[in-house]
Amino acid sequence: MLAFTLLILVAGGLQALAARVQVTWDIGYLNISRDGFSTWRAIGANGKLPIPPIYVTQGDVLELTTINHLDKPLSLHTHGLFQRNSTYYDGTGMVTECGIPPNAQFTYIIETRDQCGTYWVHAHYEMEGIDGLRAALVILDQDTSLLDEYDEDVLLTLEDWGKEPYDDHIKQLQTIAEVDMPPNHPSVLINGINANILQPIRFTPGRRYRLRVVSMSFTYWFKVRLPGHTMQVIEADGISSHPSAVDGLDLCPGQRYSVIITAHESLDYNYALNVTFYNDFIVEIPGATTLYHHVPIVYHDNAPIKTFPVIEDKDVKWADELAMEPRDEQVLLEPVDQHIVRSVKALTKDLGIPIYAFGNHSYAPVPVPPLFTALTTGDMALSPSVYAPQLNAIILQHNQIVELELCNPDSIIVHTYHSHGHAFQVVESGPVNKNSSVPVKRFKGRYPMRRDTITLALGQYVRVRIKADNPGVWYQHCHQEQHNYSGLAFTLVEAPDVMQRTLSVPQEMVEFCRVLGHPTQGNSAGRVGSDMASIEPPLAIHGHADSSDT
Repeated sequence: MLAFTLLILVAGGLQALAARVQVTWDIGYLNISRDGFSTWRAIGANGKLPIPPIYVTQGDVLELTTINHLDKPLSLHTHGLFQRNSTYYDGTGMVTECGIPPNAQFTYIIETRDQCGTYWVHAHYEMEGIDGLRAALVILDQDTSLLDEYDEDVLLTLEDWGKEPYDDHIKQLQTIAEVDMPPNHPSVLINGINANILQPIRFTPGRRYRLRVVSMSFTYWFKVRLPGHTMQVIEADGISSHPSAVDGLDLCPGQRYSVIITAHESLDYNYALNVTFYNDFIVEIPGATTLYHHVPIVYHDNAPIKTFPVIEDKDVKWADELAMEPRDEQVLLEPVDQHIVRSVKALTKDLGIPIYAFGNHSYAPVPVPPLFTALTTGDMALSPSVYAPQLNAIILQHNQIVELELCNPDSIIVHTYHSHGHAFQVVESGPVNKNSSVPVKRFKGRYPMRRDTITLALGQYVRVRIKADNPGVWYQHCHQEQHNYSGLAFTLVEAPDVMQRTLSVPQEMVEFCRVLGHPTQGNSAGRVGSDMASIEPPLAIHGHADSSDT
């Protein structure tokens, strides 16, 4: 079977006792062809790609031992996990750690007592994730009553896969404009294999399937539909939701959904799960920039595939976080203590190559990871002056209610927003241009849906809310890796005074910084106060107005 399937009988057996689940990834290079087109030096674990998914049960402690056999540092981020009381395990290179040096190893301790659902693990140091270092992570719910809603648990991972290492891809981008892109457009991998040679998913009449769809993508979007069947959405980005019927899913890089699909009683027809691979900001080249794949859904080996009329996307009922409600019925966070506006800004350099910013400066790493600055500068950690301007640092007080207004005034490039450390309430979206005829949309029910990754559509803003109850330094960024690489990011420095009382970075991490030549104390430059003389001046980018109103 194509998909990773977990029978609920097995899942139920995992609910008994919390456990320490030990996983070791020996990370290194391997020459491999995954799409049938090209062979190149990718990054895998234990000599393999794809990396098998990780399954744990809520309450387990995942010990992910990482052995670095690359020729550069690496770090691992568990995408969607809050890392409550352990921001140093968030795995964001040069934000919460300096990275694991070559030929060293480190064990990430990942608590799951407060979360369940569908996540993934990927490298978060330079471009290592897009070169293969990524895998799904499923945290099974310890509430076994939810298992009454479905019979089988099926995992479907979706990946974009390039034709060369990303470092080589970046060199090509440095010679042409982004909207043109080099001719080596990525291919599609479904559950880690070439989407052109898929094996079928078998349905048994009357059974209910929980399909977990994970976009482990760094550039492209995916649309997923199963004509002839209704999808009941029950999860978005690890947040369980009240069931809502939809026709399809539209996933930006990093998003996840769970849907329940009930198989028909009849064996008369087989069906096709349609997967569309697309990116709206790249010039359309037929057969290259938008790809269509069909996963066979087999009821009977000899049955024909049922065909359906073509439906335009605008007529499809897509899953919409503004129309969903969380199962835990968390009310709207209010009153708002701090309203923050951050806009996508771009500066076009030579040859049309854009440099981005989520604030006034294009994000760039600095000698001291901001977590270390927050922990070692005493009362000054509450002042933006100890964080270099290129970190776009926003200081949050403990337990503040914060509303972020994320604006994409761009008329060409769609962006995304991923929050580390939080799942945000999705409150509202609408046009950046207040004179636009495009309507403002607000969450429809009594309880706003939460998630950790969202699309920032052309000319649109999204308003989200969080409660600053997770002290740590949290990276906020576009999940299109090229845009992240080009500076589209900012940091939330959340309750640094509380951090200093409650957090202690593992000594191994401190030693890794010293091995890699990074200071571990002081401001962003490793100095006292606001003295940033040793750091290259930030690249300022002007555009749509930002604000931070208390």
